[in-house]
Amino acid sequence: MRCAKAERALRQVLQLPCGASLLPECIAKRISIVGIGALSGLGHGIEEHHRAISEGRTAIARLSGLLGEDSNHAEQPGAWIPSREMLTHRKWSPVSMAALHVAKEAVEASGWSAEELEGAALVVGTSRGNAAGWLGEWPGRRPFKLMAASNTIHSEPATAISIELGILGANHVTASGCSAGLDALGLGKMLLESGSADRVLVVAVDLPLVPILLDGYAASGLLGKGERLNPYAEGADGFFPGEGAAAIALSSLERGKTVISHFANNSDGRDPVGVPKDGGRTPALIAAAIRKFGEPYAICPHATGTKIQARAEREIFARSITSTDTTLHLLKPYFGHTVGASGLLESAVLLRFMADSQLPPNLAGTIGTTSLDAPEEVVALEGAVFKLAHGMGGHNALAVFQSIP
Repeated sequence: MRCAKAERALRQVLQLPCGASLLPECIAKRISIVGIGALSGLGHGIEEHHRAISEGRTAIARLSGLLGEDSNHAEQPGAWIPSREMLTHRKWSPVSMAALHVAKEAVEASGWSAEELEGAALVVGTSRGNAAGWLGEWPGRRPFKLMAASNTIHSEPATAISIELGILGANHVTASGCSAGLDALGLGKMLLESGSADRVLVVAVDLPLVPILLDGYAASGLLGKGERLNPYAEGADGFFPGEGAAAIALSSLERGKTVISHFANNSDGRDPVGVPKDGGRTPALIAAAIRKFGEPYAICPHATGTKIQARAEREIFARSITSTDTTLHLLKPYFGHTVGASGLLESAVLLRFMADSQLPPNLAGTIGTTSLDAPEEVVALEGAVFKLAHGMGGHNALAVFQSIP
C-alpha cells in the first residue's frame, strides 16, 4: 500500500499519466534542487534565513540605520545586508559581489566539481542591474565614468560569476522587473528539459536601497510606511524595499529532496505599470497548474504590500482556489521586497523548509485578510507549493515545487 502511494506521488512529480512507464529515462528529466544560497537583511546563508524565519525575526528597520538621519528616506522602513564589506570590491560592482557570494554557497552545497561547473549553464535575474555603485556612490568602490563598460550593465553579475567560478556553458540574463528571479529559475528548468545542459546555476540579485531609486519609488507612491509589512491588512499602503540575492543549483543528473515540477508565465497585455483589478491572466496560469497537480497545498504569493497588488491577489485567490485547506506563506515581511531577487530568494527559503517537509511560518501579526489562511507556525508539507511573482507591465510567473516522497 505504501509503495503504491509513493508511486502515485512520483507520477505527480513527473507529470506522468496513470499508464505511463516509470522507466529511468522518464525519471532522468526530474529537475532537482541540489544547492541553495541566500543573502539578505536576515544574514548570509540559507541556514541563517531558515533559523531567523523559524524564530519569527524580521530584518526590517528604519533606513536611517543604513543611510543616516540626514537622508530623505531616513524614516522609510526597509532591510539591508548587514555586512557591507562583503559587497565592496575594487573590480566588481556591489551587485556582482552579492551575486558571487550566493553563487559560491549554492555551488559548494551542490558538490559540483570544476569540470562539472565548466559545462554548466548560468542564468541570472535582476531588475535594477548595477544601479548600486553606479548611480550612487559606494564606499571603497573605484569610481567609473557614467556608462563606462562593464560596470553599468545588467549582465555584469553573470560575467563575474562566469569568470570567478569558471562556468562556460549557456549564459542568460533576465530583467523582467520583480519577476526576474522566478523567470530565471523557469529558464534554467527549460534549459535542462531541452537537453541544453545537465546542470544550471540560477542567480538573482538586487540592491535597491540607492537614494535615486528610492526617490523614484517614493515619487510613484509605491513605498509603504509603518513598522510592519502586512500585505493584506486594510492599512497596507506600499512595499518595504530590501536588498537581497539568492542562488539555486538545478540538476537533471543528481537527486535532491525537492524538485521544480512546473513553470509558466504570461502577460496581461493591458497596462505598462498597473495591475488589473481582476488579477489579469494569473488565474489562467494557476488553472493550468491545477489541472496537472491539483489544488495547491500552499501558495507563496508576490504580496508586496501595495493596495493594488493586494486587491488583485484577493481576486486571484477567489477566482482560482476552491480548496479551503490551501494556506498562504508570505516572506517579504521578513526581509522586504528585494525587487528582481524576490522570486528566487523566496523560492530558496521555501525550498529549504520543504527539504524538511515543512512550510515557513508567517510573521506574527501578518493578517491574512483573504479567503485563505496564513498560519503563524511551521506547518507540515503534504502537497505541491505554488510560487507566484509579478512584474510591472502585467508580467506574471508561476513555479510549482514538490518534495520527493
